[in-house]
Parts: sequence; C-alpha cells; structure tokens
Amino acid sequence: MPDRIVSFVMSGGVGSRLWPLSREDNPKQFHDLSGDGSMLAKTVRRLKARPDGETPIYLIASERHADRLVSDIGPLGLNGGRPIFEPVGRNTAAAVAIATLQTISEHGGDALVLVVPSDHEISTERQFWETVETGRPAAAAGRIVVFGIKPTHPETGYGYVEVSANGDGVAAVSRFVEKPDAETARHYVSSGHFYWNAGIFLFRADTMRQAFLDFRPDIWDGAERAYKTARADISGIYLPQGFYSAVPSTSIDYAVMEHAHGIAMVTASFRWNDLGSWQSLLEASPTDRDGNVVMGDVVAMDCDSSYLRSQGRLLTVIGMKDVAVVATPDAVFVAPVSHSQNVKKVVEQLEKSGRLETKFTASEDRVIVSGSWRKRVEHWLFEETLPLWSTAGVDDVHGGFHEALGFDARALGKPKRMRTMARQIYAFAVAKERGWDGPADRLIDHGIGFIAKHGRSDRGGWVRTLNCNGSVADPAEDAYDHSCVLLALAHAHRCGHGDALRLAQETFGFIDNHLEDGSLNGFLESPGWNGVRFSNPHMHMLESFLAWHDVTGDRAYLRRAARVIDLFRCHFFDQESWTLGERFDVDWLPLPGDDGQWTEPGHHFEWASLLVEFSRASGQKDLVAYARKLYSSAVASGLNRATGLAYAAVSRHGIPLDRLSRSWPQCEAVKAAVALDGIGGPDLKPEIEARVARLFRWHIDPAPLGLWVDRIDERGRSAATEVPASIFYHLVTALMQYLDKTGGQVEPFPMPVSDTGKPSLRQVHA
Repeated sequence: MPDRIVSFVMSGGVGSRLWPLSREDNPKQFHDLSGDGSMLAKTVRRLKARPDGETPIYLIASERHADRLVSDIGPLGLNGGRPIFEPVGRNTAAAVAIATLQTISEHGGDALVLVVPSDHEISTERQFWETVETGRPAAAAGRIVVFGIKPTHPETGYGYVEVSANGDGVAAVSRFVEKPDAETARHYVSSGHFYWNAGIFLFRADTMRQAFLDFRPDIWDGAERAYKTARADISGIYLPQGFYSAVPSTSIDYAVMEHAHGIAMVTASFRWNDLGSWQSLLEASPTDRDGNVVMGDVVAMDCDSSYLRSQGRLLTVIGMKDVAVVATPDAVFVAPVSHSQNVKKVVEQLEKSGRLETKFTASEDRVIVSGSWRKRVEHWLFEETLPLWSTAGVDDVHGGFHEALGFDARALGKPKRMRTMARQIYAFAVAKERGWDGPADRLIDHGIGFIAKHGRSDRGGWVRTLNCNGSVADPAEDAYDHSCVLLALAHAHRCGHGDALRLAQETFGFIDNHLEDGSLNGFLESPGWNGVRFSNPHMHMLESFLAWHDVTGDRAYLRRAARVIDLFRCHFFDQESWTLGERFDVDWLPLPGDDGQWTEPGHHFEWASLLVEFSRASGQKDLVAYARKLYSSAVASGLNRATGLAYAAVSRHGIPLDRLSRSWPQCEAVKAAVALDGIGGPDLKPEIEARVARLFRWHIDPAPLGLWVDRIDERGRSAATEVPASIFYHLVTALMQYLDKTGGQVEPFPMPVSDTGKPSLRQVHA
C-alpha cells in the first residue's frame, strides 16, 4: 500500500453566508476566524502534520486570489506541491478532475488522493489523520471514501450521507441527500443511519478517472484539455481561460458521487464544523462567561449567547440575547443567531441592486471628511495645470495643441490626433464654465480654427491625425474622433463660440450619412467598416449626445443617446459577470478567446457615470442599478491591491490581462463615485476622497508642476516617458466634478509650506 497521500485543498469559494466579513475579493478561507491564523493556513498546517508517510499538498484556488494565497501560504511550504489557479470557478467536479489529472501526471494512477475544503474547523490534527488512515485500505482497494460526522442535532444547513452495513469502521454508503428541511433532519438524526457530509474525499486517482469516464466524460475531457494546455511557472500552474471555462460547472456530488457504486464512509473521530454561518462560529468559538463570542473593538453589556464582532470601528451592544452582530467599515449585519444562515438572501438582494458591499472589502482607514482634497485640487487645477497647458501645451507656430510634453514641459513634436485636439478644446471650455479666468475663449478659438482649417475630410467629416504642421497624416474618419469633436463643440457652443453649432450640425450629418450602421445597430468604426466592432466609440458617442442635450435641452439628442443605451442593454453588458465587453463581431456577439474576455475597469467607471447622467435626463431609473454593478465589478475585480489603482484590463472573471495602471481610469473612478453618491446606494463620499487621494499619490504628486505620471507598473513604479495631452480632459472633468460635489464643504487639506511661509510648489525644468 503506497505511503504517499496527495492532498488537494479546495480554496475557490466565496463564503457568502459569512457576509459582511467574507466577500468575493476576500473570502472566508483567508480570514482568521478563531485567532490562530487563516482557515486556509490552518488547513495546510493540518495536512503537513501527517505523522507517517509523504503528503505533497496542492491548492486549487481562484487566480484572482493568487497574490493573497502566496502571501498566506508561502512561509508554510507545500511539501513539494504547488498552487493550481482557476481562471474562473467551475464548481467542485472540475476541481476534482484537475486534482486527479495532476496526481496521475506526477504520482501515477495508483496514488491516493485526499480532497479537503479550505475553510472547515477540525478539532485536532492527530484525530484528523487517524480518521483518514482508517479509510486508506478501502481507497487503496479502489473504493471512493467519504467522511461522515455523527450529527449532534437536526441541522438543515448540511448535506447528509445515509449508510447501511458497517465493518472495520468503514460503512457502505446507500445514498447522498441534499440539505433537508427541519422535520426531515429530525428524522435523519433519530434513525441513526445518517451522517453529516464533511465534504472530504479519499480515492485512488485511476478510480476517480474511471468514475468520470463512466458518468461525466464531458467534464473529464474538458478538464483534460485545460490541464494539458496549462501554463506553469515558479508560482504555480495556471489553467487556460478558454478551455477551462468550457468545462461544465457542477458539483462532484451530482457528477459522480450520486451515481458511483461501492462508496465507503468513515465516521470521523474528530470534532468538525464547516463554519458556514454566524451560528456555527458561535458554537465553535471560545465564549465569555455569558456565552458570548466577542471579537474586535466591542463593548457588550447585559448580552447573552451572542456573536459580536467588529472590524475597523467601535461596536457597542446592550441587552441582546441569541443574536449575531457583525460590523465592518461599510456594513453591519444584525440577526437572531438561529436565522443567521439567511444572510445569503440579503447578499442576493444586494447583488440585484448592484451593491459594492457584496464584492469588495472596504479599507479600514478611509478618509471620512468630505472635501478633504478641495484646496489641493483647486490649486493644482487653477494655479498649476491650466496655466501650464494654456502656454506650454499650445502650438503657437503651426496651430492647435501639442500631442504630448516631456517632463521638462517641452513639446515632443508628435503627430496631432483629432481626439486630442478636441479634448483640449473641451478642457479649456469646461475650465471657463467653472470660473477659470485664463484665456479660455482665445484657446477655444485657436483649437477650433486649427481643426476646421486642417482637419476636415472631403466628405465633411474629420480626419484621424495631422502632422505637426497641420498636413494630414492619417485621413481615416474614425467614429471615436467624431465623438470627441462633438463633445468639444458642445461646450464651445455653451461658451459662446460662433462656429461651434454649425460645425456640430455638419458633424452630425456626416455621422448619419457615413458612420451609422445600415441596420441601425450602432455606429461603424469608420465608413464602410466591416471588421471587429468596439463598444468604446459608442460610449463616447453617448457622452457627446448627452452633452448636446445638456447644452441645448433638445430631446432629439437624448433620442440619439437612447439608441446607444439599447446597445448597452442588449449587447455590451453581461448580466452574469457584471462586466462590459470591449470587442465584438459584426453581429455584436463577443469575440472568441481572450478578445471576448477583455474588459477595462476604466470604461466600467466611465459608463457608470454616463448611465447615471442618462438616467436623470430620461427617467430610466433602472440604469442606476447597471451603473452600480459596473462600478462594483471594476472595484472588486479591476484594482491592483498593492496600489489601489485600476488595472488597464482584466478578464470578465477578474484576472489581470494588462497590469499597467494609467491615470485616466483613476479619473473615471472619481467621476463614477461622484455620480453614484447620494442616489439611494451606499455613502461613497469616503470612496471619493480615497480615489482623489490615490490619483494624487501615484499620478500627480510625483510629477513636475502641472504634469502627471500617466503610467504606473504593477509595483507602483513609473513607466511613463512622456505626458500625453489626451489625459488633460480626464483630469479636468474628474477634478471639476469633485469640486462641484464638495462645494461649500470643509477643506482641511494643508498646502505644503516653505520656509518663507508661502505655498511650496514643485518646479518645472526651465
């Protein structure tokens, strides 16, 4: 009989029954629930404590938790095993198939496999291994072995195993049953033939392979394709998104256990608790003399038999009995302990409305004073940045604006994109609207004059790119560029520019005649386009249509916007993952492979603020829930936890695809939080302050006066070689909206002061 038992820890769950502590980004297994380490770390230590025999340990976990898992488990070691990362959860059947494939590949088909959950409480390591060793002969003989817990009370939250004959501590399993109602649970307990299913399995690898081939060959074949094309490096094995997401998602109980013959059950000699509810935590944790579990900053008076936990705030409780009170920085859960399992219903309700609190764990050190950054923002915009870009950013020789500056504030001589020219016009117009006393009218006229003279196409549209001297570099008539021109012209019209309305009407005419999809299904990327479709130009069209409606009050522009909203509802937004696709085929179906998985957190934020704006203008109130879901998805799955900045791109399941952090998504995060605050959801004022703080911490403060660091790598280091002018529009919009939001509120942010007593500013190179 082989001495080796290859252990696999299932660590892909969310643990929503322990909300608000356990959330998608920080699930139950990573929490220290009993004061002696995370549940995952305790599970690994238990497996490493096998008295005799070899026990390599593998962890099957979500790739989005890879960094957290490595930091939790790295110091412990895995006895020669390593993590296996899932790009998307496919339930326990797929995970067991991967465990079996890994074992056969590295240890042979006759090796024994032990599969355990990552988040269960087990009394002692010795009793655990005594129980496992009891089942080893049956597993080595080709039987699948499960482990049962003798029930102490009728429990409706667990699955049950019914057994018949019993010999040598190993019983024959008659059937598996799902979580029963209370009356059925009482019958199970009184019969003496039913045990709680601990969710632990022991089997020979070739036995489980044959079971999959007999009962669910589709799962086995899909898992095998994914395993054979997996990528491995020093940090672990990474299953491929395409193949693994195609594996059917179901539990190992449904896929195999309910159909297999000769399954054996060993009665556990250890005490066990799945810690699946606040009630189970109350039962499993040490209590005070009144039967209370008290964790965190809690003051409890005259309380009895209650679970009281606080994280990041003071919790005071008086006169409560048999209740669970759990407080986190952004949520409080209160319920009778006996009803605490129903928290899952609360989570489902919150998810329907797109609440962030189900997916993302708020920081404990959030700024709580709204308007804290007003003085710094005002100074940076009006005293540093607008003065710089209204001079150094303007091409007084050839016209228009410079595409980019160096960190010495000198022009880099790059071709001038139409979108950048338009965005500079827009930025100076918005600055005038907000009271800037600089030469906004001259700059608006300078920009419009340049693009009107040099940037028109033969058909009355706008070319994509001009050379520095104004000659055409790229004559393509791009929908994205036309949306930017329309946005600029709307605000120029509001500022009183005489030609803005005429130019906008001509631009709308060009869009209708040359960029409108013949099937009235959105806009072409350029006239005659028949390739990949993109959602992003449509978002910017929506932005420009809303701007013209705001400026003129004409609902014709709102009707244009409504067509883009219809595309969003029908094609762009994925209800299951709360994500927004970027790339589609000609029929607006997501592209296959990685292209169809590509999402950008910055665009999630951008769409969120636009959906709120359209909702206010049109009365389509249900769009606010969509906006919240986009914001929640971006915050929960799209942020670099080291810096707090949004990644450039992640998959629909939160796996980073481009780990760079640019400045514009951080601006859009500010705008989205501003838009969503105060409209029936959570108080996002602390989040707004935190977003502005991160923007300054990483992108603005490290740069010379009036400039910004556009690109930050995943470790927080600058990856920027220039300062792109196209970002100016994002910064001006976001920070002006922040000032609007916090107008009249406290301004405690201290300006840095030099030895002379005057504000100390970083200097641009002369």
